[in-house]
Amino acid sequence: MGMNMTEKILAKHAGLESVVPGQLINCKLDMVLANDITAPPAIKEFEKIGKPVFDRTKIALVPDHFTPNKDIKTAAMTKAVRDFAKQYDIVNYFEVGRMGIEHVILPEKGLVAPGLLTIGADSHTCTYGALGGFATGVGTTDLGVALATGECWFKVPETIKVTLTGTRPAGINGKDVILTLIGMIGVDGARYQALEFAGEGLASLSMTDRFTIANMAIEAGGKNGIFPVDKKTMEYIEGRVTKEYEIVTPDADASYAREVVINLSELKPVVAFPHLPGNVKRVCDIGEIKIDQVVIGSCTNGRLEDLQYAAEILAGHQVHKDVRCIIVPGSQQVYLEAMNAGYIETFINSGAAVSTPTCGPCMGGHMGILTAGERCVSTTNRNFRGRMGHVDSEVYLAGPHVAAASAIMGKIAVPEEVK
Repeated sequence: MGMNMTEKILAKHAGLESVVPGQLINCKLDMVLANDITAPPAIKEFEKIGKPVFDRTKIALVPDHFTPNKDIKTAAMTKAVRDFAKQYDIVNYFEVGRMGIEHVILPEKGLVAPGLLTIGADSHTCTYGALGGFATGVGTTDLGVALATGECWFKVPETIKVTLTGTRPAGINGKDVILTLIGMIGVDGARYQALEFAGEGLASLSMTDRFTIANMAIEAGGKNGIFPVDKKTMEYIEGRVTKEYEIVTPDADASYAREVVINLSELKPVVAFPHLPGNVKRVCDIGEIKIDQVVIGSCTNGRLEDLQYAAEILAGHQVHKDVRCIIVPGSQQVYLEAMNAGYIETFINSGAAVSTPTCGPCMGGHMGILTAGERCVSTTNRNFRGRMGHVDSEVYLAGPHVAAASAIMGKIAVPEEVK
């Protein structure tokens, strides 16, 4: 029996000829990631082992959740990460002003690539599967051990094949694709399973779309999401990736737990209603829902193409008088490119606030907290009760097209409604 992409990568890193779902294996790691929330407890576990780091070039530390620090406690957390990076001369430590949201900058800096195995003490580490590698989130104990050993254990997941047909229409982006999928299978529909994307529809998806889709594999319960490597992938990594990598393709007789088919040509803009990413509705099927805030950014939709979509819709318009619109570029590089393209000027002229790169509002940390009764349309990845502030606030997940249109209209809207 042949193997699919996830199984091939895990087998290679375990030093095995083949693996099967359910098998427990130990794998060598190509990259180990932590942030300002997850690194401090992982460092404490690491220190109990009494060994140096396994490889200072294969560790990435990104203070992005509560940075720039919002209070004394978060300043102390970040200092612990900074001190560890100095102590072990960690090459890939990204300080404020030279950083970004972790899942934007690791691909941007060429630290992840096809066929590589990455773990991170953050659930959205699965983002890197967009490049044809295996990437998944782990707990802080596993992360602490990995810092010392460069290894981690896995149970080989079953794989769901997601076949994309048709062509992505204008006004539809990766967020609409992944929300549609989660709406179909549920937030536990891929529990501890890999989502392997395939089909001719892939050709119409940009790398930004793919990062967004892989990013939210975890919102379907997935262990990881993974895309095949094609011309667009190679164009993206050219000039970025300098390390060795291996392109992996699924065998013709690879085994899958099941197949889900989505016709991209039939997709309509969607939003995920509170309080689950799987509570998905088409915008054309909902009534008027007034909002108080819009957030465009995060590790899910903070890339240049996302900001381009938003800027094209906001250009020549004003954010609704009853709405706060917060734009968060995913990295300093994205911020700079958006500024050079004129997007930042467009945002400011429209009445939006532009933030330094941070995860802040996504997880209710800072830079956009909601109070009781407020509603927010957000391009982030989770809308659980209390995720962005008060337990009686509401978060509606959407792509940048819907978010920008909603900021102008003062209600959940699509670009066609903007006059």
